Amino acid sequence: MTTPKLVLRGVVKRFGHKTVLDGIDLEIDAGQSLVVIGGSGTGKSVMLKCILGLIQPDAGQILLDGRNMLELSRTERETQMRRFGMLFQGAALFDSLPVWENVAFGLVNGRGMTRRQAKPLAIETLARVGLGPDVGELRPSELSGGMQKRVALARAVATEPEIILFDEPTTGLDPIMADVINDLIVDCTKGDGARGQASTTLSITHDMASARKIADKIAMIYKGRIIWCGPAAQVDDSGNPFVDQFIHGRAEGPIRMDVKRA
Repeated sequence: MTTPKLVLRGVVKRFGHKTVLDGIDLEIDAGQSLVVIGGSGTGKSVMLKCILGLIQPDAGQILLDGRNMLELSRTERETQMRRFGMLFQGAALFDSLPVWENVAFGLVNGRGMTRRQAKPLAIETLARVGLGPDVGELRPSELSGGMQKRVALARAVATEPEIILFDEPTTGLDPIMADVINDLIVDCTKGDGARGQASTTLSITHDMASARKIADKIAMIYKGRIIWCGPAAQVDDSGNPFVDQFIHGRAEGPIRMDVKRA
Protein backbone atom coordinates (compact mmCIF):
# COMPACT_ATOMS: atom_id res chain seq x y z
CA MET A 1 0.00 0.00 0.00
CA THR A 2 1.41 3.41 -1.02
CA THR A 3 1.84 5.98 1.74
CA PRO A 4 0.04 9.26 0.98
CA LYS A 5 2.31 12.25 0.45
CA LEU A 6 0.47 14.47 2.94
CA VAL A 7 -2.08 13.53 5.61
CA LEU A 8 -3.99 15.69 8.08
CA ARG A 9 -5.51 13.58 10.84
CA GLY A 10 -7.83 15.08 13.48
CA VAL A 11 -6.24 18.55 13.23
CA VAL A 12 -7.75 21.00 15.72
CA LYS A 13 -6.99 24.69 16.11
CA ARG A 14 -8.66 27.08 18.54
CA PHE A 15 -8.23 30.78 19.08
CA GLY A 16 -9.53 31.49 22.56
CA HIS A 17 -13.07 30.11 22.74
CA LYS A 18 -13.42 29.91 18.95
CA THR A 19 -12.70 26.55 17.31
CA VAL A 20 -11.53 27.20 13.73
CA LEU A 21 -10.40 23.67 12.81
CA ASP A 22 -12.53 21.00 14.45
CA GLY A 23 -10.81 17.74 13.51
CA ILE A 24 -9.65 18.10 9.89
CA ASP A 25 -8.99 14.81 8.06
CA LEU A 26 -7.42 14.89 4.58
CA GLU A 27 -5.16 12.71 2.44
CA ILE A 28 -3.23 13.73 -0.67
CA ASP A 29 -1.40 11.18 -2.79
CA ALA A 30 1.89 11.98 -4.51
CA GLY A 31 1.31 13.86 -7.75
CA GLN A 32 -2.32 14.59 -6.90
CA SER A 33 -4.05 17.98 -7.00
CA LEU A 34 -6.49 18.40 -4.11
CA VAL A 35 -8.64 21.53 -3.93
CA VAL A 36 -10.42 22.44 -0.70
CA ILE A 37 -13.47 24.63 -1.27
CA GLY A 38 -15.48 26.54 1.28
CA GLY A 39 -16.70 30.00 2.20
CA SER A 40 -14.83 32.77 3.97
CA GLY A 41 -14.06 32.08 7.61
CA THR A 42 -14.38 28.30 7.36
CA GLY A 43 -10.73 27.62 8.30
CA LYS A 44 -9.09 27.13 4.89
CA SER A 45 -6.17 29.53 5.39
CA VAL A 46 -5.62 28.42 8.99
CA MET A 47 -5.29 24.85 7.71
CA LEU A 48 -2.54 25.90 5.29
CA LYS A 49 -0.72 27.82 8.00
CA CYS A 50 -0.80 24.73 10.23
CA ILE A 51 0.75 22.65 7.44
CA LEU A 52 3.50 25.24 6.94
CA GLY A 53 4.22 25.45 10.66
CA LEU A 54 3.20 29.10 10.87
CA ILE A 55 0.52 28.09 13.36
CA GLN A 56 0.78 25.22 15.86
CA PRO A 57 -2.35 22.99 15.97
CA ASP A 58 -3.85 22.23 19.35
CA ALA A 59 -4.37 18.56 18.46
CA GLY A 60 -3.97 16.08 15.62
CA GLN A 61 -1.23 14.98 13.25
CA ILE A 62 0.25 16.36 10.04
CA LEU A 63 2.09 13.57 8.25
CA LEU A 64 4.56 14.07 5.41
CA ASP A 65 5.48 10.73 3.83
CA GLY A 66 4.26 9.08 7.03
CA ARG A 67 6.29 11.26 9.44
CA ASN A 68 4.46 13.47 11.91
CA MET A 69 5.72 16.99 11.23
CA LEU A 70 4.53 18.16 14.64
CA GLU A 71 6.99 15.84 16.39
CA LEU A 72 10.08 16.97 14.49
CA SER A 73 12.76 19.18 15.95
CA ARG A 74 12.96 22.74 14.67
CA THR A 75 15.97 21.89 12.48
CA GLU A 76 14.28 18.80 11.04
CA ARG A 77 11.10 20.74 10.35
CA GLU A 78 13.00 23.51 8.57
CA THR A 79 14.63 20.86 6.37
CA GLN A 80 11.25 19.35 5.52
CA MET A 81 9.77 22.79 4.79
CA ARG A 82 12.25 23.17 1.92
CA ARG A 83 10.18 20.57 0.10
CA PHE A 84 7.25 23.01 0.00
CA GLY A 85 6.37 25.90 -2.28
CA MET A 86 3.67 28.44 -1.46
CA LEU A 87 1.58 30.84 -3.49
CA PHE A 88 0.11 33.36 -1.06
CA GLN A 89 -3.30 34.92 -1.60
CA GLY A 90 -2.02 38.47 -2.05
CA ALA A 91 1.16 37.38 -3.90
CA ALA A 92 3.20 38.65 -0.89
CA LEU A 93 6.11 39.83 -3.03
CA PHE A 94 8.96 41.79 -1.48
CA ASP A 95 8.59 45.38 -2.68
CA SER A 96 12.23 46.17 -1.93
CA LEU A 97 13.53 43.48 -4.31
CA PRO A 98 13.38 43.34 -8.12
CA VAL A 99 11.14 40.66 -9.58
CA TRP A 100 13.95 38.21 -10.36
CA GLU A 101 15.20 38.35 -6.76
CA ASN A 102 11.68 37.64 -5.54
CA VAL A 103 11.62 34.52 -7.70
CA ALA A 104 15.14 33.56 -6.60
CA PHE A 105 14.42 34.08 -2.90
CA GLY A 106 14.04 30.38 -2.08
CA LEU A 107 17.04 29.44 -4.22
CA VAL A 108 19.30 31.88 -2.36
CA ASN A 109 17.92 31.60 1.16
CA GLY A 110 16.74 27.99 1.09
CA ARG A 111 19.14 26.29 -1.33
CA GLY A 112 22.25 28.34 -0.54
CA MET A 113 22.84 29.52 -4.12
CA THR A 114 24.65 32.76 -4.83
CA ARG A 115 22.66 35.53 -6.48
CA ARG A 116 24.76 35.00 -9.61
CA GLN A 117 23.84 31.30 -9.71
CA ALA A 118 20.18 31.91 -8.95
CA LYS A 119 19.46 34.69 -11.44
CA PRO A 120 19.45 32.59 -14.65
CA LEU A 121 17.19 30.02 -12.97
CA ALA A 122 14.84 32.81 -11.87
CA ILE A 123 14.73 34.25 -15.39
CA GLU A 124 14.08 30.75 -16.79
CA THR A 125 11.21 30.24 -14.34
CA LEU A 126 9.72 33.62 -15.22
CA ALA A 127 9.73 32.54 -18.86
CA ARG A 128 7.71 29.46 -17.89
CA VAL A 129 4.94 31.72 -16.63
CA GLY A 130 5.08 33.93 -19.71
CA LEU A 131 7.22 36.78 -18.39
CA GLY A 132 10.38 38.00 -20.13
CA PRO A 133 13.77 38.89 -18.62
CA ASP A 134 12.88 42.60 -18.80
CA VAL A 135 10.13 41.97 -16.23
CA GLY A 136 12.75 40.46 -13.93
CA GLU A 137 14.37 43.87 -13.51
CA LEU A 138 11.14 45.63 -12.51
CA ARG A 139 9.80 46.16 -9.00
CA PRO A 140 6.57 44.40 -7.93
CA SER A 141 4.84 47.80 -7.65
CA GLU A 142 5.32 48.25 -11.41
CA LEU A 143 3.32 45.12 -12.23
CA SER A 144 -0.39 44.53 -12.70
CA GLY A 145 -2.24 42.21 -10.33
CA GLY A 146 -2.16 39.38 -12.86
CA MET A 147 1.58 39.78 -13.44
CA GLN A 148 2.18 39.80 -9.69
CA LYS A 149 0.30 36.49 -9.42
CA ARG A 150 2.49 35.02 -12.16
CA VAL A 151 5.63 36.18 -10.39
CA ALA A 152 4.36 34.67 -7.16
CA LEU A 153 3.70 31.40 -8.97
CA ALA A 154 7.22 31.48 -10.44
CA ARG A 155 8.62 31.98 -6.93
CA ALA A 156 6.53 29.09 -5.61
CA VAL A 157 7.88 26.63 -8.19
CA ALA A 158 11.43 27.95 -8.66
CA THR A 159 12.92 25.51 -6.14
CA GLU A 160 11.14 22.56 -7.81
CA PRO A 161 9.18 21.74 -4.63
CA GLU A 162 7.59 18.37 -4.09
CA ILE A 163 4.47 20.00 -2.62
CA ILE A 164 2.91 23.34 -3.55
CA LEU A 165 0.22 25.11 -1.53
CA PHE A 166 -2.04 27.63 -3.28
CA ASP A 167 -4.01 30.12 -1.17
CA GLU A 168 -6.90 31.55 -3.23
CA PRO A 169 -4.79 31.73 -6.42
CA THR A 170 -7.40 33.56 -8.53
CA THR A 171 -8.83 36.01 -5.97
CA GLY A 172 -9.05 39.55 -7.31
CA LEU A 173 -8.39 38.60 -10.93
CA ASP A 174 -10.68 39.09 -13.90
CA PRO A 175 -12.07 35.85 -15.42
CA ILE A 176 -9.56 35.75 -18.30
CA MET A 177 -6.49 36.30 -16.11
CA ALA A 178 -7.90 33.82 -13.58
CA ASP A 179 -8.04 31.21 -16.33
CA VAL A 180 -4.46 32.04 -17.34
CA ILE A 181 -3.35 31.42 -13.74
CA ASN A 182 -5.33 28.17 -13.63
CA ASP A 183 -3.60 26.97 -16.80
CA LEU A 184 -0.19 27.85 -15.35
CA ILE A 185 -0.99 25.96 -12.14
CA VAL A 186 -2.01 22.88 -14.13
CA ASP A 187 1.16 23.10 -16.24
CA CYS A 188 3.39 23.40 -13.18
CA THR A 189 1.69 20.70 -11.15
CA LYS A 190 1.54 18.20 -14.02
CA GLY A 191 5.20 18.59 -14.87
CA ASP A 192 4.84 20.82 -17.92
CA GLY A 193 5.90 23.93 -16.06
CA ALA A 194 9.07 24.92 -14.27
CA ARG A 195 11.80 22.61 -15.55
CA GLY A 196 9.35 19.74 -15.99
CA GLN A 197 8.96 18.77 -12.34
CA ALA A 198 5.51 17.46 -11.32
CA SER A 199 4.32 18.33 -7.82
CA THR A 200 1.70 17.34 -5.26
CA THR A 201 -0.60 20.29 -4.72
CA LEU A 202 -3.11 21.51 -2.15
CA SER A 203 -5.19 24.54 -3.11
CA ILE A 204 -7.87 26.42 -1.22
CA THR A 205 -10.45 28.50 -3.04
CA HIS A 206 -14.06 29.59 -3.25
CA ASP A 207 -13.74 29.91 -7.06
CA MET A 208 -15.50 26.88 -8.51
CA ALA A 209 -14.24 27.54 -12.06
CA SER A 210 -10.69 27.34 -10.70
CA ALA A 211 -11.45 24.27 -8.59
CA ARG A 212 -12.93 22.38 -11.53
CA LYS A 213 -9.95 23.17 -13.72
CA ILE A 214 -7.05 22.36 -11.42
CA ALA A 215 -8.41 19.60 -9.16
CA ASP A 216 -8.09 15.84 -9.33
CA LYS A 217 -9.97 15.66 -6.03
CA ILE A 218 -12.19 18.20 -4.26
CA ALA A 219 -12.98 18.46 -0.55
CA MET A 220 -15.35 20.89 1.14
CA ILE A 221 -14.69 22.44 4.53
CA TYR A 222 -17.56 23.78 6.63
CA LYS A 223 -17.32 24.97 10.22
CA GLY A 224 -13.83 23.57 10.57
CA ARG A 225 -14.60 20.06 9.30
CA ILE A 226 -14.31 18.27 5.97
CA ILE A 227 -17.92 17.44 5.12
CA TRP A 228 -17.33 15.88 1.69
CA CYS A 229 -14.36 14.66 -0.34
CA GLY A 230 -14.28 12.92 -3.71
CA PRO A 231 -13.09 13.00 -7.33
CA ALA A 232 -13.53 16.40 -8.99
CA ALA A 233 -15.75 14.78 -11.64
CA GLN A 234 -18.25 13.82 -8.92
CA VAL A 235 -18.65 17.21 -7.24
CA ASP A 236 -21.87 17.94 -9.16
CA ASP A 237 -23.35 14.64 -7.97
CA SER A 238 -22.02 14.68 -4.40
CA GLY A 239 -25.41 14.07 -2.80
CA ASN A 240 -24.37 16.56 -0.11
CA PRO A 241 -26.75 19.53 0.24
CA PHE A 242 -23.99 21.80 1.61
CA VAL A 243 -21.74 21.07 -1.38
CA ASP A 244 -24.64 21.46 -3.79
CA GLN A 245 -25.58 24.86 -2.39
CA PHE A 246 -21.98 26.10 -2.43
CA ILE A 247 -21.00 25.03 -5.94
CA HIS A 248 -24.16 26.55 -7.41
CA GLY A 249 -23.96 29.73 -5.33
CA ARG A 250 -27.46 29.52 -3.92
CA ALA A 251 -28.57 31.80 -1.10
CA GLU A 252 -31.10 29.22 0.10
CA GLY A 253 -29.90 26.00 1.66
CA PRO A 254 -28.34 24.55 4.80
CA ILE A 255 -25.49 27.11 4.77
CA ARG A 256 -26.83 30.21 6.47
CA MET A 257 -25.15 33.61 6.17
CA ASP A 258 -25.46 36.08 9.01
CA VAL A 259 -26.95 39.07 7.21
CA LYS A 260 -28.65 42.00 8.89
CA ARG A 261 -31.82 42.95 7.12
CA ALA A 262 -33.26 46.47 7.28
